[in-house]
Amino acid sequence: MDKPTLYSYPGLCGVADNNPFGLKVYAFMRLCNMPFEHKHILDTKNAPRGQLPYLTDGDQDIGDSDAIIAYLIHRYRLALDDGLSEQQRRLDYLLRRTLDDLYWPMSYSRWGDARYWPSFRNLVLAEHPQIAQGDMDAAHDYNQQRYYYQGIGRYQPEQIYERGIADLAAISGLLGDSAFIFGAAARSIDAAVYGFVANIYFYDIPTPLKQFVLACPNLARHCESVHARVR
Repeated sequence: MDKPTLYSYPGLCGVADNNPFGLKVYAFMRLCNMPFEHKHILDTKNAPRGQLPYLTDGDQDIGDSDAIIAYLIHRYRLALDDGLSEQQRRLDYLLRRTLDDLYWPMSYSRWGDARYWPSFRNLVLAEHPQIAQGDMDAAHDYNQQRYYYQGIGRYQPEQIYERGIADLAAISGLLGDSAFIFGAAARSIDAAVYGFVANIYFYDIPTPLKQFVLACPNLARHCESVHARVR
C-alpha cells in the first residue's frame, strides 16, 4: 500500500512547515508514528479549495487540517486521542477554534507589520533561494488584502497583538504545569498547539507574540517537548 502524502508549505527556522496548519498535521502524523511522504510545495492549484495543507491517500484528496486529522484517525484507527472524556473533547474543539483566531495575528506579524515583514521576507529568501523576491512581494500584497477583508487589518497593530496574546494566554492558562494539554500524554491537540506556537517561538523575529511566548515558560517547554518528538 502506498503511503499517504502530506503536501504543505516549505519549512523555516527549523520547523517542518512555516504554516501552522500544515505543521499541525505533520506533528500529528509524527506523534502517531505514521509512515508518510511529506512534500513541500507553494503552488496550491491542485489542493482542495486551493489551500494547503492537503493529504492524498490512494484516490482520496483531503483538505483542511482538522478534516485531515479526522480522516486519518478513522482510516488508520489511530489511538492518540483514545480515552479522552467528552468534556476534554469539547475543550479540544474550543482550543482549535482559539488557534484559528490566533492565526490572524500570527500571520499579520509576518506579512502585515512593516516592522517585521522585512525580517520574515529575508528569512524565507535566505532559506529558500528558489523563491523569488517578486513572489514574496506579491504574497505580501495579497495578504494585506486578506487582512482587510477578514477584518483584522482594520485594527491598529497593538490591538491585533492584544488579541493574539489573549489567545496565547488562554492556552498557557489551560496548560498550567502539565506536560501536555490533557496531562502526561501528548494528544492531537498538542500537535495543534505546537503548530502555532512553534511558528512563533522558533522564529528570530521579536514580535509581541514571540515576546509573550518567551515570558511563558510553560508554552516554551510544551513547544520544545513536542518539537523533540516530531522533528
